[in-house]
Amino acid sequence: MEDLVIEGMTCASCVGRVERALAAVPGVSKASVNLATERASVQTDGNVAREALVQAIRKAGYEVTASVPLELEIEGMTCASCVGRVERALLAVPGVQSASVNLATERATVQGNASPAALVAAIATAGYTARLLDRAVSNEDAQAQRHADELRVLRRDLLLATALTLPVFLLEMGGHLVPAFHHFIASTLGMQNSWLLQFVLTTLVLVFPGRRFYEKGIPALLRAAPDMNSLVAVGTLAAYGFSLVATFVPRLLPAGTVNVYYEAAAVIVTLILLGRVLEAKAKGRTSEAIKRLLKLQAKTARVRRDGSVVELPLERINSGDVIDVRPGERIAVDGEVIDGDSYVDESMISGEPVPVQKTPGSTVVGGTVNQTGTLGVRATAVGGATVLAQIIRLVEQAQSAKLPIQALVDRITLWFVPAVMGLAALTFLVWLLFGPDPALTFGLVNAVAVLIIACPCAMGLATPTSIMVGTGRGAELGVLFRKGEALQLLKEAQVVAVDKTGTLTEGRPLLTDLQLADGFTRDDVLAKVAAVEDRSEHPIARAIVSAAQQDGLQLPTIEAFESVTGYGVRAQVQGVRVEVGADRFMQTLGLDVTAFADVARQLGEEGKSPLYAAIDGKLAAIIAVSDPIKHDTRAAIASLHALGLKVAMITGDNRRTAEAIARQLGIDEVVAEVLPEGKVDAVRRLKAAHGRLAYVGDGINDAPALAAADVGLAIGTGTDVAIEAADVVLMSGSLQGVPNAIALSKATMGNISQNLFWAFAYNTALIPVAAGLLYPFWGVLLSPVFAAGAMALSSVFVLGNALRLKRFQPPQAQA
Repeated sequence: MEDLVIEGMTCASCVGRVERALAAVPGVSKASVNLATERASVQTDGNVAREALVQAIRKAGYEVTASVPLELEIEGMTCASCVGRVERALLAVPGVQSASVNLATERATVQGNASPAALVAAIATAGYTARLLDRAVSNEDAQAQRHADELRVLRRDLLLATALTLPVFLLEMGGHLVPAFHHFIASTLGMQNSWLLQFVLTTLVLVFPGRRFYEKGIPALLRAAPDMNSLVAVGTLAAYGFSLVATFVPRLLPAGTVNVYYEAAAVIVTLILLGRVLEAKAKGRTSEAIKRLLKLQAKTARVRRDGSVVELPLERINSGDVIDVRPGERIAVDGEVIDGDSYVDESMISGEPVPVQKTPGSTVVGGTVNQTGTLGVRATAVGGATVLAQIIRLVEQAQSAKLPIQALVDRITLWFVPAVMGLAALTFLVWLLFGPDPALTFGLVNAVAVLIIACPCAMGLATPTSIMVGTGRGAELGVLFRKGEALQLLKEAQVVAVDKTGTLTEGRPLLTDLQLADGFTRDDVLAKVAAVEDRSEHPIARAIVSAAQQDGLQLPTIEAFESVTGYGVRAQVQGVRVEVGADRFMQTLGLDVTAFADVARQLGEEGKSPLYAAIDGKLAAIIAVSDPIKHDTRAAIASLHALGLKVAMITGDNRRTAEAIARQLGIDEVVAEVLPEGKVDAVRRLKAAHGRLAYVGDGINDAPALAAADVGLAIGTGTDVAIEAADVVLMSGSLQGVPNAIALSKATMGNISQNLFWAFAYNTALIPVAAGLLYPFWGVLLSPVFAAGAMALSSVFVLGNALRLKRFQPPQAQA
């Protein structure tokens, strides 16, 4: 069964046209097209290529859109050249639009219409093993088990290789380093017997622990697509083959060149296995963020079914089921509370440590922890549709992302291995033709050293490991990178533009000021004013009523309510007249508001519009309602300034209010009184004036501006994780997430730069040394054994450096 998404159908005749086109493809037994869902389901005999169906639809005049990206798990990749090879194999499959392969996560993301079977087959042809990643099932446990098995096998082989290599190393290198030991071996064992023993032990090393290098490397070499395994295979076989000739048919070698290098072949395999073990351990640690998120998922839940409560695994829970949640338990699904009263710890979503009260009608998020009471929750989202599942998916996408800088690395490493093999061959020829006696020996040793030192493992791991650790640390801090490019671009931001409502402010009007005239009490005035305003649906009126309710005040009944257009409202409350409105309303009533002149001036400077209340013909209070600034906004903007960034505010609010808020917060530039479409123009102007721009908004009204910015950051609660317009999602409502995200971007890109410098500079600098460039001047040669150790060390260094990001601390909020 093939499922295709079709664009361009407008009526029933389109459906018939597409069905006929599909039915005409040889091998198609049935085609069913649905106009409402714009999908075609095609039954075939199993021998029909997906691309043939796509071409048939296109010939009928319609377009097939790319399906949901397929993800594949790949086994057998060891270096950056493997990544390039797998990507080229995938891109060659008909119907593939794009393919991105990540060495650290061992996954490929493929966009297009190619069938999974064709993709798996293409990867197999390239010499690797692949399987489709099923998003309906958590693959993390299986992948963790596979990594554990791989590490166990590597450790076993390393121990075996070490046990077999140690005698070889002592017999050969001990004789070179300690003349007395050399004479002891010659007089007891004999040099020929020593070589025979080394031959046996080295053969065992290469045939058993080292077999993996030849099983992968030789076929890759025969396909003219050499990888890191090919370098190890050629290098060790060259040393081993030369030693075989020296041991069994020495007459074939020129005089003075008869020597063995068994220890080089054995030690190289052992050291590279050591590097693989250390890599496997470190790579396991890079995905700990995903593991921690997965631990937040409940495995089972108690579901009300047929009058009883049964415990079911998560995959058997359906939307609409009612779940009982006891105190201390994790909530299994996203849902709505239908009965019970409790407090829920939502810190994993909001970052706020204070539990949130939940009563009937409240929404809850799967993975959060019920605290005190028992809740009945009707499931509204289960499985992959929950907020937590979306978070995990976003983190995985970010960790699998390929930054623009990685494309350059991939292009270089794709040709790096063939270039190294060419350099090794050139090294051998130069030493053979121009080197001192024994030239053949010098040529062989230096060519092997070049092959081993240049293995590009560190290059392939330099970028993806930093991305994995950095984005994982970001998830722990509530910063989710939806797009990999954002991780690189955010570092380059020069200006941060922020929306006002809901970003700098709470996003809802609140009663912020209530100053009383002499002879009046707060509760009495607030209750009477709220009773009058309760008849109005205006946001300011709602804020006053809400404030009275939060104070626990009972609103008295009113009579003769009247709205005075352009001035305010009035009514009879408990036998007295209550009037609420602007200063001009008070003036029409003959009331002097100069007693509140200083307060009114201060409110104006803060961007607030004052209202006045009169009770029984006397001026009673001045009131201000505004959208209050979030408690941590000022500190977050100070943190952005500390990072060297300019901050601009873009808002549809009036200029006076906007500039008043900007003064309070230290904002550098204000763009006020703009409509949503005007925000895009403002973003473009700011980009032209300052450079790269990050825009921070709520992800809904600000979608055009988020998309127009170099990096869009959606700020909000966990329900905003699926905002498509944003590149980065900030899980909490705190603006402090913005400097956290930018600082993390700087730290991650700095880490990547360090890794790439170490990998490239290390390989580039040591290849000439391995080739023997220093020998004519100082007599220095790099032994293949030390080359193998150094190569393994470079990969371990890169991984260790990336893991430092786990300790990243966000910038301290500036008071």
